[in-house]
Amino acid sequence: MKHRTIALMTISLLLPGCLVRAAADVATAPVRAGSQVADWATVSQDEADRNRGRDMRKAEKEQRKRDREACRDAGYRNCD
Repeated sequence: MKHRTIALMTISLLLPGCLVRAAADVATAPVRAGSQVADWATVSQDEADRNRGRDMRKAEKEQRKRDREACRDAGYRNCD
């Protein structure tokens, strides 16, 4: 009986902390959701640099392909 009382008192002391934590999670959820949407909507500098590098490599590859085709069209044999 004594152990049961001690256990109930311990649980009753810990329970309000859980409720406060749950209330804080609920209260901050819209703020976290809004910041996530803003993160998805914007492009960071790293992402912009990575995308620009990818576009530049693609353009260089296409330019080399056009140069090889122009070389072959001109009648040269070793165009690679």
